[in-house]
Amino acid sequence: MRFRLFLLLPFLVCCNLSYAGLFSDVGLFSDDEARQQIAIQQKKIGELYDQERALEKRIKRFEELLDNQALIELNNQVETLKLDINKLLGQIEILTNENESLQKRQKDFYIDLDTRLRRTEQLNVSAVKESDATSSPPVAATSPPSINVGSTETAENRAYEIAHSQFRNGEYQDAIVKFRDFLKNYPESQRVPSAHYWIGNSYYALRDFKSAINAQQKLVNTFPSNVKIPDALLNIASSQQEMNDGASAKKTLENIISKYPTSDAAEKAKKRIVRKK
Repeated sequence: MRFRLFLLLPFLVCCNLSYAGLFSDVGLFSDDEARQQIAIQQKKIGELYDQERALEKRIKRFEELLDNQALIELNNQVETLKLDINKLLGQIEILTNENESLQKRQKDFYIDLDTRLRRTEQLNVSAVKESDATSSPPVAATSPPSINVGSTETAENRAYEIAHSQFRNGEYQDAIVKFRDFLKNYPESQRVPSAHYWIGNSYYALRDFKSAINAQQKLVNTFPSNVKIPDALLNIASSQQEMNDGASAKKTLENIISKYPTSDAAEKAKKRIVRKK
């Protein structure tokens, strides 16, 4: 509005000057001359009004052009934003698929690892029983107090299976609690090393890598000859890598290859070292 008034100001001034000139000159002319002058002035005023209307139209067209240009620019910005959003949605979908794939691979890895560990545990238990049967001397006629061994073993197995089931279902925090309860209630169990191992893996799944390393290191220090040590060290290396400690991770992988060259963990360690080169 101010812009329009600014443009019309010269015309209004001209109109005022014309009227002023008209009335100042009336006294100098006769009636006919005055009428002629008035007619001339009115004509000029009409021309000025025509110019004002023409200018008004031009201003209106100019404003419409500005509005249209602003709408075009705004529409272009909207389209650009739509393209960016579509790109982001595509990236999110890709990342979601990759995450699901990684979770499946992790679950398959744990299932395969659990199967191998169970076979190893069964072999160890069988070996211990055979050793006890061959080395134990004949029992005297005096009968010892009756102990319900079967019931204890059943409760122990049930407690372990509950904890391990929670791990398989992705309930890692609950699995940690149950495995710790298992260690507290059955400290002499053959499955104590396994409980330590799965506690470490649960922490790793929760991305608490420091706690994962501590749990696996406790297994390594307490049961240095256990069959799970190579896999525990592999989990430590994974945690170290996640903590951006590549030097320590490489050292741990080399330690696995050196001390346990025939283990599956050693094969995996070799592949990881090759990928890092």
